[in-house]
Amino acid sequence: MTSFRRQDDLFVWAHRGASAVAPENSMAAFRTAEQLGADGIELDVHLSRDGAPVVIHDETVDRTSNGTGTVAAMRASELLDLDIGSWFDKRFAGERIPLLADVLAWAGDRLRINIEIKHRDAGQAVLELLTDFPAARVLISSFNHKLLFRLRQQRPDLPIGFLSDTRFWRLAMRRAVVCRAESFHPAARFCSRTLIAAGQRQGLTIYPWTVDSDTDKRRMLWLGVDGLFTNTP
Repeated sequence: MTSFRRQDDLFVWAHRGASAVAPENSMAAFRTAEQLGADGIELDVHLSRDGAPVVIHDETVDRTSNGTGTVAAMRASELLDLDIGSWFDKRFAGERIPLLADVLAWAGDRLRINIEIKHRDAGQAVLELLTDFPAARVLISSFNHKLLFRLRQQRPDLPIGFLSDTRFWRLAMRRAVVCRAESFHPAARFCSRTLIAAGQRQGLTIYPWTVDSDTDKRRMLWLGVDGLFTNTP
């Protein structure tokens, strides 16, 4: 596993893949993001009923598939039978929920993968899976900071990113520093030069989310961010 920090240029993360033009968290969105020149892909992970890390944002499949129910109540085989493309556009009919293992195998060492862990129970399964992909360029992130501290204890070398969605960012940033996080991911609406300078001064790479409009992208550049998450890479 390689810890990768890019300082010479803006690092562009495709948020759930190129999710403005393809179904979020689908292989179509990931392939499109690579074609558009994204440096990395952000994706979300839950556990299936039988313990497989699967790539989906919500706790339920209702919004982004032709099925209903909670991810945790369904076996991986059931989840992989769902159509996650037709809701977005009929051109994507037949797209399936990816297994995290399949995404890592596809990405190889070409793209960095930011794995956002949505539920604490998925943390251990993700760590175990990563042992099968030693060349994977990953960054593990979560809003669950207690989970990130637990993962740090288990894997001192694990690249970690702290997610934050509050104007009271200083506490989260202090936690990130104590956890020896690589990066800090604030909501873009709370970004300021003060926040960015404070993080960079303490060795954190700053990746705000989610930045789509040209106006917002220019503002982030002006503020001095190291990279950003966008649905439009």
